[in-house]
Order: sequence, then structure tokens, then C-alpha cells
Amino acid sequence: MCCMNSAAHGAVLAAEPFDILARPPRDTPSQSDPTAVDADAVLTWHALGLETMSSLLVLSLRRLGDRSFEGRCQWPRTHPLNERTTTVAHHPLIVVESTRQLAVAVQRRHLPTATEADYEVLSVSLGLLPGCAPMESGSATDVAVRLTLSDLVVRAGSAVSFRVTAEYLYAGRIFATCVMGCAAPLGDEPQPTGAVPPVPGLLHPAPAAVGAAAAPDVLLARGPHGRLVIVPRDPAHPVLLPGRPSRLTTAAVLEAGRQAVLLSCGMTARAVVGLRTDVRSPVPDRGAEIDVAFEAGGARYVVTAAGRVVATGAVGLLRT
Repeated sequence: MCCMNSAAHGAVLAAEPFDILARPPRDTPSQSDPTAVDADAVLTWHALGLETMSSLLVLSLRRLGDRSFEGRCQWPRTHPLNERTTTVAHHPLIVVESTRQLAVAVQRRHLPTATEADYEVLSVSLGLLPGCAPMESGSATDVAVRLTLSDLVVRAGSAVSFRVTAEYLYAGRIFATCVMGCAAPLGDEPQPTGAVPPVPGLLHPAPAAVGAAAAPDVLLARGPHGRLVIVPRDPAHPVLLPGRPSRLTTAAVLEAGRQAVLLSCGMTARAVVGLRTDVRSPVPDRGAEIDVAFEAGGARYVVTAAGRVVATGAVGLLRT
């Protein structure tokens, strides 16, 4: 990930009208023919800047109006984050990654930008409706998505930041909503120096204890004096850390918070009904400490590196 655009945190709705966006193509299929295919709506892994075709979760995104879109996702049962069972409930971070891919598609196809680099994900808020997530025992789940663009900030004719809200539907019912704030990269920031515990002193929890499907998905370890630190078992995880970045992706911070809360409370992954994170500055790829404090309805977490708060977030839990 590139720099965190701190100015975007105070961004307000753009004064510029939304008609500055790229207009929909003239050959958009007629609404009276639902079987028509809009070639401009089809997405490929190359178009989204993904490393492999297997990483593609979003198949299409079609613009309906100045701020509204509709799309289609396909989530494989054998996704790296899913459990290795015959019938699975898709991991909540699949919703987050799908929203990120949708945001990239909006940026690349519909926003006036002065950079070809993908915008930074600064914040994520995910809500899950208990008991409504699709279960998959076949090869993949087809999911519909409704997307809304908001909080667009444009300066000198180029988008500076924006927000997308994605509603995910299965069998006509909403089961997840994800709000994602994005901003244009401004350049590299100094890498914060975290106090990385000696490797022999680390103790990684079992995957089940943090709601992970396998050991490579575990992001946490116990350091000296029992402090909980972020030290990924797989520093090149294909979903959480694609391309082996020198800092944690926002999705990895979100997952570290989820794992820290589950490890601290002893509940299972299905108890999670909401996730939120706000990345303030780059989070080192290993050695950042994470602290959890429980409250009514869930828990909050704080991520620190070199004594400085670099991210905060919260996890919503089912009431028992």
C-alpha cells in the first residue's frame, strides 16, 4: 500500500456536481432485455490490477446513474480464506475484497484522476446480517451487489477521495453492507519502526482460536510479557498481503483486529456481525502491537507502532 492520505479524513461531499464523472456508454443494454450483455460492464483481473485470475471476485459492474451502480460477484467455495469443509459460509473479508475491487473499477472507469495508481483504502465498515449469509457446497456462489458512490472530493479536475457503499444480496435479500473510504496516494511516507520481538520468543495461536481456516491465515503472535503483536505467519498471503508489501494492507489490519478480539473473548468466527477499521498512517508489516477493550455489543482495538497509534477499529459480536 502507498501512503495514507490523512487529509481525506476531513473530506466533505464535493461541491462539484456528479456529472463531471465519465458518462455511461451509449450502448448500455436496454433494461427491457435483462439477458443483454454490456461489454463495458465486464471486468477482468487485468483491468482491476490483480496478480492472478483466481483473485477476481467481481465479474461485472454496470453504471445506473451518476452515483449508482449494480454488479455481480462470484465467490469460490475454495477461496483461500474459507474453511476447508464441504459446505462453507464465506469469510467476511471476501465481502471487503469484493468492495475494494468494485472501488478500483469505479476509480479506473468512472472518476477523473491524475494518477494510474489505485487509490488507498483508508477505512472500512462492514455489517453482516446474522443467519443470512449464503452457504456454498458447490463450486461458487453468485452474489448481486448494489453500489453507491458518495463523498466525492475533486480538486483541479481530479478526484482526491471518495466513498463507496456496497450492499450484497443473495436470493434477493441483503446479507452484508460494506462502506469503504478511498483516497489518492500522495507519495511515500516514512516506514514506522516497530519493536519486533525476537522470532524465537513468538507464540502463534492455533487457527481455530482466531477464527482462521489454516495456519497461514494467522496474523497474530504473543510477544514478550504476553503482548499481542501482528506477525503474519505468511508474509506473502495471497489475499491479505498480495505481493508481499512492506506495510499491512487495510484488509490485513481489519483481519488482525477480528482475530485479536476472537482470541481474547474465546468466541467463534460466526459470532462476528460487524467489522470496522480506520488506518491513520502506514502499519508495519510485522511488530505492531494490538490492544483490545471490550464494551457492550463487541470490542474496540488499537494498533500501535513505535508508541504511536497507527490504526483503530471495532468488532461487533452477537449478544449471548
